[in-house]
Amino acid sequence: MVSRHRVFTISAAVGLLFSVGLFAQGRQPDAKAQAAAAAAQRAETVATLKLVDDVAAGQAAPNDFALTWMREDYLKGGPNTQYVPFVVTVDASKFAGGKVTLYWRVVAKTPAQPAPSASAAPAGAQAARPKYAFEDINNSLDQISAASGAPPTRIARSFSVPAGAYDVYVAIKEPISTQKNAPPPKASVLKHTITVPDFWTSDLTTSSVIVAERVDQVTAALTPQQAGERPYALGPIEIIPVADTKFTKKSELSTFMLIYNAKADAASKPDVTVEYVFCQAAAGTEPKEGDLCKAGEKFFNKTNPQSLNAQSLPPEFNLATGHQLQTGQAVPLASFPEGSYRLEIKVTDKLATKSLTRDVNFTVAP
Repeated sequence: MVSRHRVFTISAAVGLLFSVGLFAQGRQPDAKAQAAAAAAQRAETVATLKLVDDVAAGQAAPNDFALTWMREDYLKGGPNTQYVPFVVTVDASKFAGGKVTLYWRVVAKTPAQPAPSASAAPAGAQAARPKYAFEDINNSLDQISAASGAPPTRIARSFSVPAGAYDVYVAIKEPISTQKNAPPPKASVLKHTITVPDFWTSDLTTSSVIVAERVDQVTAALTPQQAGERPYALGPIEIIPVADTKFTKKSELSTFMLIYNAKADAASKPDVTVEYVFCQAAAGTEPKEGDLCKAGEKFFNKTNPQSLNAQSLPPEFNLATGHQLQTGQAVPLASFPEGSYRLEIKVTDKLATKSLTRDVNFTVAP
């Protein structure tokens, strides 16, 4: 189970910035500078929210930075919520330098989020904003410069929501220029629709299968800011997901997955077997009785089954106290002929007599 405690309320932030600016006047030697900085940050927040509001209302989305959705993954989060780390990419060569604003909003598709009523607030007061499933903002994201033609720059963030269908909006915007007759700041907004599974049932299930570029050890506790910027840091490890599943023969296929809701024995230990079978695409092939692969595939290889039970797990492992059952493989691809493959991961809960499969499609080139 993954927990992230930082939840940002935009309305409160806008009000706080305004209050701080007023409080600073006459109280500090640099009161005017503080008030100006607070007002500028508030203006950036308001302008960024309006960008997303306009796109949500049907206006065309600007995309000056080639903002693209790369991937999202689903893991068990806090009570009755799912933790969703995601990655977007930008063309960093498009940025002018300095700071930018990054904002992301998660909107439940059902029930629809109502627009705030004009009479929802007293005359002269700020109108109430809709309540979204999740939203967060960073007004001082450092730009990452890159030469033209460099690979897209990744930006990873996360949110936690209950199961359901959502529209996710991500916006990146340059600051408003103070120069007279300056052009509008560059910006990008994207919308991506997701369906978040429910891991809080009694059914055997798994997180997303994360295909990793590499897995690093986390050697020191992360600050809240670092944790927010590195959402694939999961306890003692940090997963760097692959950009795509096109590999060369010099690569290895590395997978990571968490298994949820396995049945426990009297000692709170599971008895789960995980099998990894590689099937190569082969047009026209029909499966025979006992084949491990589907029509249009031929069996290529499999790894030794993993046993996750009282004999293989650490003595202190205890499902009742929240320990997580994880599985993964790192398979060199040197022996794989060029072509398209499907990795079938079969998880069998022997105590519950239940099983499920997860697939990873990938290709191998020279």
